[in-house]
Amino acid sequence: MLIHYTWHVIVDLIQIKKSDSCRETHFYLLTFPSVSLSQVEVYSVTVDCTVTSRFAHTVMTSKAFNKANSSQEILFEVELPKTAFITNFSMEIEGQVYVGEVKEKEKAKKQYEKAVSSGQTAGLVKASGRKMEKFSVSVNIAAESNVTFVLTYEELLQRKLGRYELLTRVKPKTLVQDFQIVTNIYEPQGISYVDAHATFLSNELLPLVEKTAHISFSPTMEQQRKCPGCDGTLIDGDFIVSYDVKREKNLGDIQIVNGYFVHFFAPELPKLPKNVVFVIDISGSMSGRKIVQTREAMLAILQQVHEDDHFAIILFDSVIETWKDSLTKATKENITEAMDYIRRINSRGMTNVNDAVLKAVNMLVKDRQMERLPERSADMIILLTDGMPNEGESNIGKIQENVRTAIGGNMSLYCLGFGNDVDYSFLDVMSRQNKGLARRIFEASDAVVQLQGFYDEVASPLLLEVDMHYPDNAVDSLTTSHFSQLFNGTEIVVAGHLMDNDLDNFLVEVVGQGVSAADWDVFYPDEEYIFGDFTERLWAYLTIQQLLEKSKSGTPDEKANTTAKALDMSLQYSFVTPLTSMVVTKPETEDSTSSPLIADKLTEAYNYIPAQSYPRHYQPAPTYFVDGDPHFMIELPDRGDALCFNINDKPGTIFNLVRDSNSGILVNGEIIGDKKTPPDGKINTYFWRFGIVHQTLGVRLEVSTEDISLFQDGKWVKLLTVTLRDSVKFVILLHKVWKKHPYHRDYLGFYTLDSHLLSPGVHGLLGQFYHGINYEVADLHPGKVPEKPDATMYVKGQELNVTRYTKDFSLEGGTNVQSVVLGLTVFSVARHT
Repeated sequence: MLIHYTWHVIVDLIQIKKSDSCRETHFYLLTFPSVSLSQVEVYSVTVDCTVTSRFAHTVMTSKAFNKANSSQEILFEVELPKTAFITNFSMEIEGQVYVGEVKEKEKAKKQYEKAVSSGQTAGLVKASGRKMEKFSVSVNIAAESNVTFVLTYEELLQRKLGRYELLTRVKPKTLVQDFQIVTNIYEPQGISYVDAHATFLSNELLPLVEKTAHISFSPTMEQQRKCPGCDGTLIDGDFIVSYDVKREKNLGDIQIVNGYFVHFFAPELPKLPKNVVFVIDISGSMSGRKIVQTREAMLAILQQVHEDDHFAIILFDSVIETWKDSLTKATKENITEAMDYIRRINSRGMTNVNDAVLKAVNMLVKDRQMERLPERSADMIILLTDGMPNEGESNIGKIQENVRTAIGGNMSLYCLGFGNDVDYSFLDVMSRQNKGLARRIFEASDAVVQLQGFYDEVASPLLLEVDMHYPDNAVDSLTTSHFSQLFNGTEIVVAGHLMDNDLDNFLVEVVGQGVSAADWDVFYPDEEYIFGDFTERLWAYLTIQQLLEKSKSGTPDEKANTTAKALDMSLQYSFVTPLTSMVVTKPETEDSTSSPLIADKLTEAYNYIPAQSYPRHYQPAPTYFVDGDPHFMIELPDRGDALCFNINDKPGTIFNLVRDSNSGILVNGEIIGDKKTPPDGKINTYFWRFGIVHQTLGVRLEVSTEDISLFQDGKWVKLLTVTLRDSVKFVILLHKVWKKHPYHRDYLGFYTLDSHLLSPGVHGLLGQFYHGINYEVADLHPGKVPEKPDATMYVKGQELNVTRYTKDFSLEGGTNVQSVVLGLTVFSVARHT
C-alpha cells in the first residue's frame, strides 16, 4: 500500500488551452479578501531609506484604522529585495508594541510547528518574482482602533554597469492620506549623478520627484487617483533610485568609524582582451521559445564582442558540436560567419553537460599552449543550459569534480540556468568552484534582454587575480580580499576591523594581473561625513554573505564551520538570513492565545526538486497518474510528498498527457461525461479512451473502456501495462461501474512508471512534472477539516490554495502477469484476483 501525504491544489477556475505543450496550460485563481477596504483606512504609508556609503537602511511604516464597529483582521504586506536582510519588525496596537526576535532557524521551526498544531500560526515571507520576496502578516484589531506596522531591512548596494540601484516596491492598493518615499544618500567623496524613476510615474507625477542626494516623492490623495473621482490608485509598482559616486583617484576610497573600515575599489583602467567560449544547450527541452530567444540573444551578443577578443561556439545535446576547432579573433568577417551559424541552430537530443564544458576547457588550454591568445587576456566559459545532465556523465557531483580538475583555477566559468526546470544549485556550486557565478534566466518575453544584460556585466574585464593587502599588524577580521576578476562598471568592497584606531595613514597594496603592480597610500577621509555604526554592520553583512557562499562547497567540516560562523553573526547582528528566522508574537484575542509568526529568508534554489540520475538497470518508484474525475497525482519521492489537482472540461475534450519530441512518444486522452445530468446538476467527466504513439517504433495504440474489458479464465482483466522498448512504462487501469447505474460509466486511469527514461524536454499535463518541479508551500493554517490543513503554494509563477491530506494511491490488481507481443510493443496483462 502506498500512502502519501498530499497537497491538493484547489483551483477555482482552470482554462486549458488545447495543444501538445502543457507550457500553454493556464491556471487562474479566484480569491476574495476577507475584509472590505472600506472598513479599513490605511491612512499612512512611509518608506524612509538612508544610504551611507552604499549601505542602505530602509524602514517601511504603515498605519491603519479599523473603522468598523467590530474587530477586523488587518493585513500588512510589503515586498523587499532578495539581497536584503530583515533586521526588525514591530507592531503597535493600542499602545502595546510587539517586537520580533531573531532566532536560530531550527529553534524557531520547533516553536512554529508547535503553534501550527494548535492552528494559530502563519509564515511571513514568500517568494515574489525575480528580485523580491514578500513579507506579510495579519493581526486582529478591535473596533475603531489603530495599528502601526514597522519593517526594517538592510542591504549593501552592488555596483553594476557603472551605477548603484535602490529598488522599493510600493503597492498600497488604496488611496493614502499620508504617502511618502524619502531617500537620503550620504557618500563622502560626493555623488556624480543621481536619478529616480518609477514604473507608475505619469507625466503629472514626474515633477513631484526631487532628484538630489535627498530624494522624495509624496503625492497627495488627489494626485494618487487613477482618474478624477475614482478610488483606484496610480501607486502600484517599483520606485527606483540609481546613482554613482565621484572617483578622482584609482586608489579607491576608505571609510573608518568606530574601529571598522570599509574599502571601495573601482579604478579606471583600460579593458583587458577576453577569450570566451559560448557553450549552448540545444537539447530537446530547449525547443520552441527558448531556442528562438537563445538565437536572438547570441546574435546580439556577437555584435558586441570587441575586435580584440577571441571567441568560440560549442553546441551540445547528446553530441558535442564546435563551430571551429579553436578560438577565433572577433573580426567583422568572423562575427558575420558566426552569426550565420547561430541562425541555423535547432533543438534536438539529450543533455551532455560534462563533455561540452570539458571540450571548452580543452579548447582554451590548447590555444594557450599554442600561443594563439594574447598573454595578458582573460579566459572565460559561458554555459547556457535549461535542464539536468542525462547523457554521458550524469552524476552532478562527478561533473563538478571533472570541471574543477580540468579548469585548475586557470579560467572562469559562468553558468546561466534557463527556466524553472534547471537544477540551479548544481550550476551555482560549479560556477563558484571555478571563479565565476550563476544566474537564473527566467522564461519570459524579456529572456533575450536578461541574457544580453548578463553578458554586458562580464564583457569588460579590467583586472585578474586581484589581491588587496592591508597591514598585518593593523587590521583583522577581513572579509574576502582576493578577487578572481574585476569588471568595468563594478566595484570591489573589503571591510575589516582596525586593531589600532590611532593610525596616521593606511597603506594598501593592490596587486592584479592586467596592470603593473603598484603601492598606493590611502589616507583617512574627512570623518565629518561619516556617522553611526554603519561600517560595522556593513562588515557583518558582507562577512555573512561570503560565509553563506563558502558553506555551499568544501569538505563537510569546512561547510559546518562556515555555517556555524554565519549563524553566530546572524544572531549577533539580528539579521534574518537562511540560517535564522524572525519570530513575531501576535497579541491575544478573545478566541485565541498569543501565537508566533515566522519570517524566514528564502534562497534562489529554494525547494527545487532535482531529477535523479539512475543506472539503466534500476527502475525508481515514483508514480504519476490521472484517474477518477479526472484527478491528477504527481508523486515527489525526494520530499515524501505529492501534488494533486483536478481538471474539468466538456465531454469529448482531448487532453495531451505526455509529449516527448526526442523519443517520439505521444499520449492523448479523451474524457466522457455521465450518462445524464445528476440531480445536483454537476456532470462528472472521466477518461474513457487513450491514444499512445511511438513514432520511432512506428506504433500507434488506442485503448478504451471497451478494449480493456477482457474476460479470461473466469476473471475480469483490469490492468493493462504498456512497455515501450528501452523506454517508459504505462499502466492503464479499468474501473468497472454497475451497468444499471443511472449516471456513471466505466472509466480508465492512466499511470506512468520509469518516467526518468523520458527526456528533460517532455511536456504534457503529466509530462511537465517528470523531471522535478520548483515549488514553495507557505502560510500553513487549519482547514475546514482539522486533519487537513490548508496552505498557499507557489508553483510555476502561480499562487494556489492547497489542502494537505492522506490518501491511498496504490494500484488495484493482482500479481498474475501474462505477456502478449504485438508488433514492437509488449503488453503485460495482470489479472484481478
